[in-house]
Amino acid sequence: MQKTGFIGFGNMAKALAEGFLASGKIKEEELFAYAPHAEKLKENCGRIGVQAAGSLEELIREASLLIMACKPFQVRDVLKEADAFLKDRALVSIAAGWDHEMYEYLLGRAVRIQCIMPNTPAMVREGVFLFEETNSLKEEERRELVELFSSIGIVQELPTERMGIGGALTGCGPAFVDMLVEAYGDAAVKYGIKREDAYRLVSQMVLGSAKLLLETGKHPGVLKDEVCSPAGTTIAGVSALEEAGFRSACIRSIDAIMQKKKDG
Repeated sequence: MQKTGFIGFGNMAKALAEGFLASGKIKEEELFAYAPHAEKLKENCGRIGVQAAGSLEELIREASLLIMACKPFQVRDVLKEADAFLKDRALVSIAAGWDHEMYEYLLGRAVRIQCIMPNTPAMVREGVFLFEETNSLKEEERRELVELFSSIGIVQELPTERMGIGGALTGCGPAFVDMLVEAYGDAAVKYGIKREDAYRLVSQMVLGSAKLLLETGKHPGVLKDEVCSPAGTTIAGVSALEEAGFRSACIRSIDAIMQKKKDG
């Protein structure tokens, strides 16, 4: 695998770096990062096993594949600083809200662009990576990139106009699942289970249920029905969730995100 460099090294970049290293697709000596706060960068890089670059120019000259991982509002300034070194390079962006057209407007066609929406489960090689359909990578570059990200999760290609809703689901969704685990963990504690055991049980339940859904290909409603016996305990719980507006609350959480995106 070619040398890879992160421009910015926040939580998402660290999650990807840990995932890449755990997958074995990239070795420690092939992975680099740059961020302006040198001491914090060295600390984070040292903990994970990533090489810390002393400057943005050094990173760009060292790595053939660059991952734009800084905060979205920082991208324009970073591109201004990096513009002189980016010609004929491949740039992968994980900055939320940025798409191929925006990068091409600022950089022209001298830089090959692929925008991706990742999520934090990449750290444990269970990520979801939304690849913008519009890109300017060479065929071989894109094939290698899909292979790299597939080693730490699943890759789904989406048209530009669907990247926003896709990111709302997969990027924000882990927080909602964490809330679900915490809530059911609280319920378990209420009835006498130790908290650490409660979180472990609920987490495995969520993991197993999701895997069953993916591997069987069954409709989630079918799998739900298979657990619900007539006049049984599960259907009583399902009824309580319906009365509380569970499905509506899930949909409204996405509505809120999409409205926030629209309002800026």
